[in-house]
Amino acid sequence: MSNSPFIFEATIDNFQEKVMDASANTPILVDVWADWCAPCKQLMPILEKLVEEYNGGFLLAKVNADEQQQLTASLGVRSLPTVILVKNGQAVDGFNSALPEGEVRKLLEPHVEKAEDQEAPYDQAHRLWEEGDLDGALAIFSQLNQQNPDDLKVLIDLAQIKAEQGDLDTAEQVLESLPPEEKLQPKAKQLAARLKILRQAGELPPIKDLEMALEQDPNDPDALHQLSMQYALNDRNAEAMDLLIRLMQTNAGYKDGIAKTSLVELFEKLGNNNPDVRTYRRKLYTLMH
Repeated sequence: MSNSPFIFEATIDNFQEKVMDASANTPILVDVWADWCAPCKQLMPILEKLVEEYNGGFLLAKVNADEQQQLTASLGVRSLPTVILVKNGQAVDGFNSALPEGEVRKLLEPHVEKAEDQEAPYDQAHRLWEEGDLDGALAIFSQLNQQNPDDLKVLIDLAQIKAEQGDLDTAEQVLESLPPEEKLQPKAKQLAARLKILRQAGELPPIKDLEMALEQDPNDPDALHQLSMQYALNDRNAEAMDLLIRLMQTNAGYKDGIAKTSLVELFEKLGNNNPDVRTYRRKLYTLMH
């Protein structure tokens, strides 16, 4: 199964909702196929290419005829491949052979508006996220996740938004559900590090109060660490790392070396390509050696 947000697996349980009902908003091309069907495998890359090209103009629902025999029978399928175009809850066109790409295009054109100049849903969600519309971004990511639950990129984005909304438990549950190898991916590691920082932060004093405390005592370990956490949560990352280096210089054993631990977690949150990470990693190395 492709990780495309425009392709999903249709079953007897979800066909009404994800195909018939959803086709009121977006045409759905239903591809009934089987592993043993050579023409099916010939047609499949053509359909996958076109659904990406149309960029959300239609969705591709894949029905495994061997696994979904009841659904296949209800669709009246007599040979494979069978392709049915559903729009507004009705079958409006279709074919039952491995057509060439040009013929499939001709079938789509009267019914599907090409969306190549429109913003892809995944890109739209990220734009809304950057603009601060977390609820709007979450709604789109949730829809993409329903269409393709195996798209781990979308799943991690969902967890990140949940974390930003303060739902740390859900974000952590999503992370824990990832396959072990995916937990090592940069985005997953960065989110895990951010969640640790959020958990450690707890109820922190306001930034202004902590800054005043440091003015009175520049080596106050509590203020140094708490203010670094506040800065990190507000994306003032270089300032956060600078405070953690100061804390290591003045009180390396504070809370069992939490300054170093927090600094490493901040590196993980930002990723190795971040220029501030490279700068402060060198400072940490110098301090340790």
